[in-house]
Amino acid sequence: MSEVKLTAETRTEFGKGAARRIRRDSKVPVVLYGHGSDPLHLTLPGHDLLLALRTPNVLISLDIDGKANELAIPKSVQRDPIKGFLEHVDLLLVKRGEKVTVEVPVHAEGELAAGGNLLEHVLNALPVEAEATHIPEAVTVSVEGLEAGASVLAKDIKLPKGTTLAVEEDAVVLQVLAAQAEEAPEGEAAEGEEVAEA
Repeated sequence: MSEVKLTAETRTEFGKGAARRIRRDSKVPVVLYGHGSDPLHLTLPGHDLLLALRTPNVLISLDIDGKANELAIPKSVQRDPIKGFLEHVDLLLVKRGEKVTVEVPVHAEGELAAGGNLLEHVLNALPVEAEATHIPEAVTVSVEGLEAGASVLAKDIKLPKGTTLAVEEDAVVLQVLAAQAEEAPEGEAAEGEEVAEA
């Protein structure tokens, strides 16, 4: 798992106006919380944080005002719905060796059985518990040769060492659906059929 180092500054201004000024300076308002400590209000460099958040469950090493170093993982990310820039991020304080519960993306590989079947991702991300410094970036599941009606359960997914499920073992993660034939709308003749005249 990748660890990204970012320089953070504590912030003393709050509210919408202050948040707008922070974003105008290409920074992002952030709240760091966890371990029963008071929430810490910070600003982080916007571009660097955006790049870091491209990795799911990225481990962020924060250098706070050059005085303290903390480890954190993203817990909540708010983006502008139209332009997509970061508006606000909540980070969860973690310690090396500590177990955390996160959602890990599920990737399917392989070809389904012939017949135009469709693969449905019931869970796009699998809830797991892992050590904060060893969170898997994703889990990969083989769907090679699966036929319609088949499903992959959480317990069927091979997890990296030290990672355990944080969801029911029998939870359906992927399922294979039979392709459905398109029906002709009512009143239209199927190809090759003649419409009888009254």
